[in-house]
Amino acid sequence: MSKRSLNGTDFAAMVLAGAEQLQQHAEHVNSLNVFPVPDGDTGTNMNLTMSAGVAEIKRGDSASIGVMSGILSKGLLMGARGNSGVILSQLFRGFSRYAAPYEELNTLQFASALQSGVDAAYKAVMKPVEGTILTVAKEAAKHAVYYARRANDVTELMEEVLGKAKQSLAMTQEILPVLKQVGVVDSGGQGLVYIYEGFAQYLRSGVSYAPASEKPSNHKTVTPRGAAVHASVTVAPDAPMSAQAKLETENIEFLYDMEFFINRQLSEVSQPVFSEGEFQKALSVNGDSIIVIADDDIIKVHVHSKAPGEVLNLALQHGEITQIRILNMREQHRDLLSAGRDVAPEPEWFADIPAEPTRAEEPSEPPAHELAPYGFIAVSSGQGITDIFSSLGVDVVLSGGQTMNPSTEDFVNAAQRIAAQHIFILPNNSNIVLAAEQARELLMGERLVSVIPSKTIPQGIAAAIAFQEEETAEVNLENMLDAVSRVKSGQVTTAVRDTVIDDIEIKEGHYIGIHNSKIVTSEEELLPTCRELLSQMIVSGDEVVMILTGADSKDAETEALVSWLEQEYPDTEVEVHEGGQPIYAYLFSVEI
Repeated sequence: MSKRSLNGTDFAAMVLAGAEQLQQHAEHVNSLNVFPVPDGDTGTNMNLTMSAGVAEIKRGDSASIGVMSGILSKGLLMGARGNSGVILSQLFRGFSRYAAPYEELNTLQFASALQSGVDAAYKAVMKPVEGTILTVAKEAAKHAVYYARRANDVTELMEEVLGKAKQSLAMTQEILPVLKQVGVVDSGGQGLVYIYEGFAQYLRSGVSYAPASEKPSNHKTVTPRGAAVHASVTVAPDAPMSAQAKLETENIEFLYDMEFFINRQLSEVSQPVFSEGEFQKALSVNGDSIIVIADDDIIKVHVHSKAPGEVLNLALQHGEITQIRILNMREQHRDLLSAGRDVAPEPEWFADIPAEPTRAEEPSEPPAHELAPYGFIAVSSGQGITDIFSSLGVDVVLSGGQTMNPSTEDFVNAAQRIAAQHIFILPNNSNIVLAAEQARELLMGERLVSVIPSKTIPQGIAAAIAFQEEETAEVNLENMLDAVSRVKSGQVTTAVRDTVIDDIEIKEGHYIGIHNSKIVTSEEELLPTCRELLSQMIVSGDEVVMILTGADSKDAETEALVSWLEQEYPDTEVEVHEGGQPIYAYLFSVEI
């Protein structure tokens, strides 16, 4: 479909199509994680970020691309999760800044907006790494600027952008040797390509998104599941058939689309220890498309199941079920076909469900002279770790870690709940630092916020211990940064696929030991992996070693590990704490 310009209605439709394409391939994006660990979450982070933008787009109602791109930018900015989500939000933040004064964008302006997005994303990353989503975005925008000089069709231009993005994605293997070694392309770049594919598909097909007041009378309208009244999808009479019409209704095996929350605080019965992995395994017996996100005492669940009763019975073992939504996808499919429609449900992973139960309005902030001098936010990945941070005086502990990264908005809301003059944020994960920095930027002028770039839980604990209430902010910053630099961090988990990294042969299901983000050992058994990892971390023999046990760790194995340390390194001080973290059997820290 030829288009000489894009307005706000077109842009909104492109966003919905891009979000759907990303959602459909989120698990593939996750699978491209270089490390064969069970927490590859780039696709999840990008999808949740994009869903936050889609939720805002649905609330918008403007034919101005400047207005609609600004609405998208706001949603992405606040919903950004993980490094990939933050970079994605910055790409569209820069786009929206360029588009702000325009009602429509022609090809030259659209290309310039893409380039503005790239500029904003590179500026947001302290040390940009080529061979990533940044490179894919940069090369695609650069080509757009070049090609737009001789093209006046936006559809044609978007096809060129998509083609260049795919070409650049393939080249990420040549730019980052580790990608070629493992045999994958960059996961964030792949996620962006899927979004661009959605953009191009919309422009080709003529399937359009429009507020009710702007829909042509000769089009058929379908209101998507969960959409606001003014948000709808319009199908052109000659639109090509999608997979929906080719799908037999009876072939939808897991027919019940279920979304709900489990509130562990409201339960009146004792609950077993919650393990995301075990819960997902139990759900997979009769289901697929499973998403389980544990956030303190709230667990979010999404699953397609053929036995909804069994799903609810499993959930009830862990708390009270709230905000249940169950849809029959066979019924939806029959309705679409009987109405002559061919539109798949739009992607929504908790897009219209609040991230946490509604709270009473927070009290207004006390006068400046009543504010505490300092406040702390830390990210935790297990109840035991949460308890450690709380005991060290951290005001707000956000659940996060590898499998559920807090969003920018989570950090902003947490900071606004703390009555302190200066707030320190401990991200405790390299994939969360950018979201914390983005929150700090949003809070400028409202709060004084410093992000301590702790990339592991042990680094965050060391920083919190180094803090001294009576010292100035400058001295505390210096002390905490120094504490972070003196900690070696180790992790032990299981491999999710066969691969070879740095001449280390890794087998699916075997244990892998990670030292400061580098895989240094892999063994079939847990304890040999732990011993080899610690042997590489301990240098002088008189360091302080901290062991954080995981949710599935066994006391006997922990005791055997401690005995080995005491025998091999008699001058080493060993501390053992219950961490409760999922996925990682043990977290280690060795303090120099």
